[in-house]
Amino acid sequence: MALDMPFLAPLFGFILTIAPKPPMGPKALLGLLLVLAIMLSSGLILTPILHHYAATGLLLVLISLFLANYITLNLGKPAVGGLLTMGVTLIAMMGQISFTTAVTVTQGLMIAIAIAVVCQWIVYPLFPEEEVSPPAPKKPQPLQSSWLATRSTMTVFPVFLLGLTDPSFYAATIMKSVALGQQTSETDARRAGWELLGSTFMAGLLAILFWFCLKLTPNLWMFTLWMLGFTIWLSAKLYGIFPSRFSPGFWKNATITMIILVGPAVADSANGKDPYMAFAVRMSLFVGVTLYAWLALVFLEWLREWKLKKRDSLVLETN
Repeated sequence: MALDMPFLAPLFGFILTIAPKPPMGPKALLGLLLVLAIMLSSGLILTPILHHYAATGLLLVLISLFLANYITLNLGKPAVGGLLTMGVTLIAMMGQISFTTAVTVTQGLMIAIAIAVVCQWIVYPLFPEEEVSPPAPKKPQPLQSSWLATRSTMTVFPVFLLGLTDPSFYAATIMKSVALGQQTSETDARRAGWELLGSTFMAGLLAILFWFCLKLTPNLWMFTLWMLGFTIWLSAKLYGIFPSRFSPGFWKNATITMIILVGPAVADSANGKDPYMAFAVRMSLFVGVTLYAWLALVFLEWLREWKLKKRDSLVLETN
């Protein structure tokens, strides 16, 4: 279909299919696309503000990121929060190239989700399943939600600032940071190393292996078959069919990162760029962003514990 960012379709296909439930119907798909258009339009609104009133625009992005993460954590609406995060980061960032580019990326995201859901309609009858109702997660307290939302916001916002220097180059990086922001809202500091950094290196190794497998016969059919094979193996790890010492979150992050790495690499090759140099730079950025997310997570947790201890000591002295 000659989409600008074709790897978004399998990316959303994976994200939407993780949960054990039937695909949404046509009405639900139309509703999702409407919500998506509303959420992503926030980035279009921020585009001229960032261009003409940079300080005000950055403050609005910061507040919007906190609101998006708070919606995800406190209101239990991860889809709405994730789409809002994508709108105020990726769309607003691409809007600094041109408003037309931002509109094109918005349309690409909506088309990618529609393709993913249509593929679910085709595949699901072949592999039906009963919808499983997982136990409702314990709703965090308001203060805990605010803290987690702040922690996730501080993971994404500095990468957004970096992306403003070269939006087209850092588009994949901002998507990685959004995924990390969602990850850090569910990961404690002790497990953050393997969950974040380990899965990024695993994704890099898988992307390299995927690339050299594809070089044997570089055509669309073999790309499809290799993607099928790799994601079957990763899904078997994710759902515990193949035993693994790592958590499902590790394999989820590894799969998402691998798709983000492989997709732009193929586009670089098609556009005449050096895919090896571009991959090395992109992988270095991913590792740097992941290290930052991990260090920020550890530092913010240490700061929080320090403040709690200080408050408790003041209470004891008062008593």
